[in-house]
Amino acid sequence: MTLTEFVIATIIKILVVLGLFSALAGFGTYLERKVLAFMQRRLGPMHVGPYGLLQVLADGIKLFTKEDIVPQNSVKPIFMIAPVIGAATAFIALAAVPLFPEFELFGVTVHPIIADINVGVLFVLGVMASGLFAPLLAGMASANKWGLLGAARTAIQLLSYEVVTGLSILAPLMLVGSLSLIDINNYQSGGFSDWIVWTQPVAFVLFLIAGFAETNRTPFDLLEHEAEIVSGYATEYSGMRWGMFFIGEYANMITLAFLASLIFLGGFNDWGFIPGGLAIVLKVSFLFFFFLWTRAAWPHIRPDQLMWLCWKVLMPIAVINVVVTGIVLMM
Repeated sequence: MTLTEFVIATIIKILVVLGLFSALAGFGTYLERKVLAFMQRRLGPMHVGPYGLLQVLADGIKLFTKEDIVPQNSVKPIFMIAPVIGAATAFIALAAVPLFPEFELFGVTVHPIIADINVGVLFVLGVMASGLFAPLLAGMASANKWGLLGAARTAIQLLSYEVVTGLSILAPLMLVGSLSLIDINNYQSGGFSDWIVWTQPVAFVLFLIAGFAETNRTPFDLLEHEAEIVSGYATEYSGMRWGMFFIGEYANMITLAFLASLIFLGGFNDWGFIPGGLAIVLKVSFLFFFFLWTRAAWPHIRPDQLMWLCWKVLMPIAVINVVVTGIVLMM
């Protein structure tokens, strides 16, 4: 492949990922409302289109046409760019994630990954961690005390649970001996019994719990806990700037589901008679549904309980798991 062909192929992949996952993030809001409605014996969106399917389009039109308000005493440049950081980091993280197995299209072999780098896990976690700056800067620049309180919670929660995320992934990486997500996927190519979740169940549970905190999902949705701090860091936002925060949140949920599938659940390897492409779609779909299911079934926790869980329960367990994994590998 020549340099020109490589550049064109990369640009096409970027546009496909942006378009597809923006649409999925928007459709995720519809799915969430329907799932929660079903679990609470309600109907959810029903009036806009068949079964309320056009509600996503109606919401998009509403967000794009609402007035974009910038508070008078805010730090305007930072206030305006903060939502962009949230959405951008969510999509940039997808650059190093192999989404599907290789396939041929019009005689051309397509590699469904934008940047095949040998430190893919490190890149994804680093970019997702930098998404912290979006709510942090938004709250600090808003000239609003509730926004500032939400920003403070952001820094505490996300920084704390990033430690747990890193430690939970460390043990599987010790088994594989590589930071490449493709190598991790290939390590599990032997079938269902080779999935890392069977040898690292503790790491899998820790990764999921930390994922709830890092994506700001129930029961850890304390960054803009409406019952306590109005809407936290997003209190002063309206229109599409407000919407970009939540596009980033849903995109991060999808990225996390892909990571969990690739690292622990066999990735895009064939799953019995199910081909690899369909297998990873099913795994990601179930994990996304699990996020929604948890929101319907689990109550909020207090900020002090959140920090207690992180530093006194999850992190010691993660460290012990790494140590035990190291001892087993040396034996």
